[in-house]
Amino acid sequence: MTQKTRITPLPPKRTGLLTRVMYRIAKRRYGQVPEPFAVAAHHRKLMIASAMHETMVDRASKTLPTSVRELAVLWTARQIGCSWCVDFGSMLQRLDGLDMQRLKDIDNYATSTAFTDDERAAIAYAAAMTTDPHTVTDEQVDDLRARFGDAGVFELTYQIGLENMRARVNSALGITEQGFNSGDACRVPWASDDRKRGVAGRSGSSPSATELNEPAAGSR
Repeated sequence: MTQKTRITPLPPKRTGLLTRVMYRIAKRRYGQVPEPFAVAAHHRKLMIASAMHETMVDRASKTLPTSVRELAVLWTARQIGCSWCVDFGSMLQRLDGLDMQRLKDIDNYATSTAFTDDERAAIAYAAAMTTDPHTVTDEQVDDLRARFGDAGVFELTYQIGLENMRARVNSALGITEQGFNSGDACRVPWASDDRKRGVAGRSGSSPSATELNEPAAGSR
């Protein structure tokens, strides 16, 4: 939690109005501005494009069971070594009401009774896709099609591919665990200063309907 990112997160005072609004929404939703988002703010157009893409992907990814999708994504982040992605993804699983205890046994997913056959198949696919070069086989995809259908397999493939991109970008930029799953999300540089001034959490109101329809700020 002491490592600095290779590109410093952009503080609100150096951003425009739209970026500050998106920071505010992210902070209300997650407790703090996700560090990848604050780093992406240096390139405003790509930040907005990424936020819109994340929102649309989240809304569209409803074919697979949540546990199947999230476990595959989490495995991908672990395999690449993105501690920020693992931290944020674990928080999302907790908020979705998924069983967190079994994550302690995820290295043994192939034999552990904590995971269903469908979950094991999805994790194995994530492992095969994330290996370089990938080791996906025709037989593996045929098995996944039988389990999830063509739409489900495409959704799974897309989610794993997207997490590969997130994890590799975060790792390259030195973005590491931020404390979301522990409830201590506070590493962005200006956060401690905000708390000292009493700014953090000053407003106890919920986001408005307009705010909730803004692009999601929290890409993994």
